[in-house]
Amino acid sequence: MSTPRFLDLPPGVAPQKIETPQGTFAVLEALPVSGVIERWPALLVPGLTGSKEDFLAVLMTLAHSGRRVIAVDLRGQYETPGPDDPAAYTCPALGADVDALAQIIGGGDPVHLVGHSFGGLVAREAVIDGRTRFASFTLMGSGPSGIEGKRAVNGRKIMEEVQEFGLEHVWHHRLEPEALSNDVSDEILAFLRKRLLTNSPTALACMAEQVLSMHDRTDELRQVEVPTLVLYGEHDDGWPPEAQSDMAARLGAESVVVPGAVHSPAVEAPETTAAALVRFWNAAEKHYLDTKSNAM
Repeated sequence: MSTPRFLDLPPGVAPQKIETPQGTFAVLEALPVSGVIERWPALLVPGLTGSKEDFLAVLMTLAHSGRRVIAVDLRGQYETPGPDDPAAYTCPALGADVDALAQIIGGGDPVHLVGHSFGGLVAREAVIDGRTRFASFTLMGSGPSGIEGKRAVNGRKIMEEVQEFGLEHVWHHRLEPEALSNDVSDEILAFLRKRLLTNSPTALACMAEQVLSMHDRTDELRQVEVPTLVLYGEHDDGWPPEAQSDMAARLGAESVVVPGAVHSPAVEAPETTAAALVRFWNAAEKHYLDTKSNAM
């Protein structure tokens, strides 16, 4: 469970709603506190038990690079409502939501796309389906196929327990003990509980099934002409670091290992993570503009 270390909104960050043909999405919007927006925007997609707040520690820094940055709650996740239809929570269906959001956010410009953990699998669908032109794609702590190890075991238990006992049971028997063992503050504990219980139970169960069963689409992603970054913590316990390194090699993508981080680099090492993203985004924009200039 990705756990933000603070909840106060940094300067330039505000909650918003974005209307799309796919529905209304709750987001955190970050804008430069000073200066103007002169670079392409970015869309950040959270993981299974997470939310837009997982990116709080990096939003202000990312926006200060001269761009609008949007962190979103997926359909059925925290403050974005969703139906009881399981078909709404497949990776392709959620990827279509990402397409719709990116097209609204971009307003005609390409959008930098970042997917964390399960959000990486969802965002990958949007990149592969070809409906939207992305400026770049970053897989953050996200692997080529279903999640592995301890987090796979936890994901399977969450899926089963949500369906059989409900969200309160999952909180009290699984996520609350995890949070308490990490010595989080009362404020963060209350937020984590509210976040989980506000989720759609159908969404959480279906997303858990997706993160466990997703097949490898690395070869398909490689066929898409989009600058790609694979960024992960050196101690990642979701997808093994070596699996993510191998995926980056298969993609011909840049790989960044975040020292000291585990599965949530944006929380555990925000300065390193933000710096890596800004550098990558700026390089992707320069490459695009250089290529366009040479083609003229």
